[in-house]
Amino acid sequence: MKRILCTLLVLSSFLVSVAQSYVPEKKNTKVKVQPVVQVNAFAFPLSDVKLLASPFTKAMQLDSAYLLSLSADRLLYRFYKNAGLPVKDSIYGGWESDGLSGHTLGHYLSAASMMYVSTGNVEFKKRIDYIVAELERCQLARKTGYIGAIPKEDSIFGKVAKGEIKSSGFDLNGGWSPWYTVHKVMAGLCDAYLYCNSNKALKMVTGMADWTYNTVNHLPDSTRLKMLNCEYGGMNDVLANIYSFTGNRKYLDLSYRFYDEFVMGKLAQRIDPLPGKHSNTNVPKAIGSARQYELTGNKNDQTIASFFWETMVHNHSYVIGGNSNYEYCGEAGKLNDRLSDNTCETCNTYNMLKLTRHLFAWQPSAQLMDYYERALYNHILASQNPENGMMTYFVPLRMGTKKQFSDQFNTFTCCVGSGIENHAKYAEQIYSYDGKNNLFVNLFIPSVLNWKEKNIRITQTNYIPASKQVKLIVAAAKPTAFTVKIRKPSWSNSAPVIRVNNVVVKAETDAAGYLTTTRVWKNGDVITVDLDMNLYTEAMPDNPNRIAFKYGPLVLAGLLGKEKPDPVIGVPVLLTSNRNVNDWMQSTSSLQFEMKGVGMPFDVQLIPFYQTYDQYYSVYWDYFTPDEFARLQADYEAEKKRVQEIENRTIDLFRVGEMQPERDHNLKATERSYVSDAMDRMGREARSNHNFEFEMKVDPAVNNALLFTYIGDDKDRVFDILVDGVKLVTVEWKGGKTGKFYDVEYKLPVSMLSGKTKITVKIDANHGKTAGRVFGVRTIKEQ
Repeated sequence: MKRILCTLLVLSSFLVSVAQSYVPEKKNTKVKVQPVVQVNAFAFPLSDVKLLASPFTKAMQLDSAYLLSLSADRLLYRFYKNAGLPVKDSIYGGWESDGLSGHTLGHYLSAASMMYVSTGNVEFKKRIDYIVAELERCQLARKTGYIGAIPKEDSIFGKVAKGEIKSSGFDLNGGWSPWYTVHKVMAGLCDAYLYCNSNKALKMVTGMADWTYNTVNHLPDSTRLKMLNCEYGGMNDVLANIYSFTGNRKYLDLSYRFYDEFVMGKLAQRIDPLPGKHSNTNVPKAIGSARQYELTGNKNDQTIASFFWETMVHNHSYVIGGNSNYEYCGEAGKLNDRLSDNTCETCNTYNMLKLTRHLFAWQPSAQLMDYYERALYNHILASQNPENGMMTYFVPLRMGTKKQFSDQFNTFTCCVGSGIENHAKYAEQIYSYDGKNNLFVNLFIPSVLNWKEKNIRITQTNYIPASKQVKLIVAAAKPTAFTVKIRKPSWSNSAPVIRVNNVVVKAETDAAGYLTTTRVWKNGDVITVDLDMNLYTEAMPDNPNRIAFKYGPLVLAGLLGKEKPDPVIGVPVLLTSNRNVNDWMQSTSSLQFEMKGVGMPFDVQLIPFYQTYDQYYSVYWDYFTPDEFARLQADYEAEKKRVQEIENRTIDLFRVGEMQPERDHNLKATERSYVSDAMDRMGREARSNHNFEFEMKVDPAVNNALLFTYIGDDKDRVFDILVDGVKLVTVEWKGGKTGKFYDVEYKLPVSMLSGKTKITVKIDANHGKTAGRVFGVRTIKEQ
């Protein structure tokens, strides 16, 4: 009987040996260069952890179906075209038809590779093999080692190789963040090698690394750093990984050519450089430093990775674990005034989870996994439409907002790319082990672990927080001694105990925050831990009277209906002098709650945030006592009315200085037009004799006006505003109160709008002065 059980344990996993991401895995034969630092928590191969029924499994199934609905030939369209080969199908819409063409294919290689080992569906392996073979054709046709689909890529990188660099944040020699897309393709090939045993993919990505070497390695530091002003993805990370696969030190040295002083240099000094910075430009840098530290032991890299995590999680993250507003970080600890429809870009959290896993491998801690759980449940899971599997770019946190999901074939933003990976790898961090006898249970997600080294299977049956009990069932071919470490979550206030076969056993909470017990485990042993599950609140770091509701690990959202909230009534606030949330909230069913007389102007139902997808909602709530509300109501309502009035009059909104809005409004700028930030808002200016222009929608059926936003800090600015080449007004901006934004309205003559639905607005610094800064432009209906 024991022999039969042993055989079943071995055969229950897939018959291929695959690697687990890039977090150190013990005895990974595909990685020639093992970590030189001590690893205290190794990853299990993704194929050794199988999900059981839960919302995470449903999300993975939806993602699997979506991946299989996509056409490899359509994703390959511009790879063929740029290589001079015949195309086989039409190109997809969205960013695939734009400057980041090709990035989705890189993500697809990664997602399909992980989905193959997560599900065992051989169709994914067939697709990987086909795409790799087609990319090899493209690489051979180009004869340089390069593989790509970026518009004008030969010109862009040809100039880089000559030391010719023109960059303005997301533009490099006329291309949209080209290194970003190169990284995605290279990372996809690496995943095809690791997960699908494609030696061809490794050879191809090594060729791309050689091309990268020939393009940038000879550049002097001054030129190289100028190039790095443009977003470059995780180039340092992927090159370090190629070094670990091949053992060729050339690629490790090359990875350090993607090191910048203006962010990474500050992080190495434990200085927070993130205020005013584009979040997802910088998270991959920290991941690369983490990987470099593992391979070199360089303490500088360790500091960059660990300090980045600390400052991003503790100073720049919202209750759901996501970060950024309109893709940018603000002042440390200042989130109250940074709630919008564009909070929490999903790519950022995709990358933060990667970084967290590396840090956990070095030094396991419950704090790291508390964050991981928060972000996984409340951002990643919440970023998918549970009906059709589509994904969000941003996860909005403005009060009274609604999620916007991607289109199946015509969006393909960066967050669709990272999104198709997110839902393929929920099994990644549920378990870890120290390479010896310590098993970490990190996440409470129903799953089966096949611990091959011990010939042990662990089945976790309960979904937290629908259940309050962690339950693990041991299957063992023979009695085996090892230590089980179960995370004590920060949201559980009680002192949980471990029971084995319903008997309390000796256990302690270790320095990492894990409940720990050691014994000889036998087949059929059942381990349980009862967790205290409570309703509680979490306040904004800079406003104790703006709160979010949580239950266990879940963030709750209040449902406001499928119709947009009435601008006159507004969204509900909390009105009570009793701060005990349990006195004015009641559970109505599993994971559903109802307010009891504290909602103003009405009470609402609250459900897990990840379940919201087709309704308006609030995650954050303003809290008032009756006396406070009476004093503040007039100002509060006036400001809400002013903001809402502008929103209601808005025909088009352009957030100047931000990447996607500038592309959406077809911004064109001369060389000395610069993006800058103030008070956590991005803006743009043009120096003397330079300009920038952009397109705005108009409504010729009504009287229109332009609304410009300036800041009081800027003084003595003179410039012209032109509409379709005709001067509208000469602006003489004298400035105002420091730290205050001002809205100025300019009426648009009817003659400028006749028969038009769109106009081109030009900001021209033609008076010997700087034009701007302009922090936002709207076309609005005149009152």
